[in-house]
Amino acid sequence: MLAIRLKPELEERLASLAKKTGRTKTFYAREAIEQHLEDLEDLEDYYLAAEAAKNPGRIYSSKEMKRELGL
Repeated sequence: MLAIRLKPELEERLASLAKKTGRTKTFYAREAIEQHLEDLEDLEDYYLAAEAAKNPGRIYSSKEMKRELGL
């Protein structure tokens, strides 16, 4: 469950769109969030990699990595 507050102008635009198309405001909010998250995948990967780089844990040599991977 998610509850959000929108600027009055945005709320009015969303309500108007929903009324004109016969869809719900929730439908359009969900579509917008899903699309935005898809657009952010690269940025999300960057932040996850940056966080992992702060705490690298075990560092493997190339020989160790090949052995671990069975190569």
